[in-house]
Amino acid sequence: MFIIRCPYCGERDHSEFSYGGEAHIVRPKQPMELTDLQWAEYLFMRKNIKGLQYERWNHAHGCRRWFNMARDTSNDKIHFVYKMGEKPTK
Repeated sequence: MFIIRCPYCGERDHSEFSYGGEAHIVRPKQPMELTDLQWAEYLFMRKNIKGLQYERWNHAHGCRRWFNMARDTSNDKIHFVYKMGEKPTK
């Protein structure tokens, strides 16, 4: 168990949240022009690194808002959270 600080509601148990994948994935400007391989790359290929990763999270059992988090995946240490549309602070 670990605590996540929702930027809208404050600190809550992680069981209230849903993981939404890697953050800052840019959607292709012309998706209809992509090959099947390029589209699959956009949809499915993620870094999934061991260490600091930027992720999207949803406060599913709270305010239901999305936000971003910088989390070390090797030990679940949360470095900081920030609202969608904001740039990472560190």
